[in-house]
Amino acid sequence: MDFSWDDLRLFLDVARLGGLSAATTTTGLSAATLGRRVTALEHQVGEPLFVRSQTGYRLTPSGEELLLRAEEVEAAMLSLKRWKDGAIGERVVRVSAGPWTSAFLARHIADIWTAADRFALELVTASQKVDIGRRHADIGLRNQRPTEPFLAGRLIGKVAYALYARPELINGVAAGYFVGVAGEGGQTHSARWLHARHGDRIATRGNDAMSVLELVAAGAGISVFPCFVGDSDPRVHRMAAPVPELETEQWLVCHHEERHLPAVRMVTDRIAALMRKHSALFRGEAAPEGQ
Repeated sequence: MDFSWDDLRLFLDVARLGGLSAATTTTGLSAATLGRRVTALEHQVGEPLFVRSQTGYRLTPSGEELLLRAEEVEAAMLSLKRWKDGAIGERVVRVSAGPWTSAFLARHIADIWTAADRFALELVTASQKVDIGRRHADIGLRNQRPTEPFLAGRLIGKVAYALYARPELINGVAAGYFVGVAGEGGQTHSARWLHARHGDRIATRGNDAMSVLELVAAGAGISVFPCFVGDSDPRVHRMAAPVPELETEQWLVCHHEERHLPAVRMVTDRIAALMRKHSALFRGEAAPEGQ
């Protein structure tokens, strides 16, 4: 079955924008033409790709599968275009990590990427593991040794966690309330620990890491953060020593077939060096004075 990249590109626009009308702006085609092209693609696949309704187009399970594969083709086509144009280079190195680690990497971008590099860098932020095997990322920062046979891992350090609050006894802090995590972020080991031990005292929640930090900084209550986050934010103070059972390892993970590619190897080495330089902060041993 031969797919046209033009058809896949139209499919991506309709899938991402949720319907034909919105996709007319990005594709320059009429809704009627888009509808015919999508129907033709469905006939080629042999299954419906969308559930059509008055409110828009929703992907079917087959449509979700095609979306994943079409995005891989899109990434490859973008890489080819960059190579042809000679803009940045033929490679985009994707680094996956949780929200806190991604933010840390972003603040230290100069340590892992420079304008002189012949590759682009993309941070893929997710609370759950990103599938490196399917090339959704080239490098992953994880809290445990990889178990997949096609992945290679390097232990680069440990991460400590502790309870933090705004130092002034105001609002939820004075009442002894906690700030929890909702949604996908609530599945992390630290969020589960907080809920198991202090769930009856959780009065506010945020569904992403940054909103939880803002709630704690505003005095809504107490929460648990990695020490490299809490100790770096002057708005919150560590309430006690790191929690031993929350300490995790930090692994740098790559696909074993790509770990020796120059761009991937360069970024992994730079990240490893960056983490070594700040290892005391990650272990909770570099808290500012007074904390």
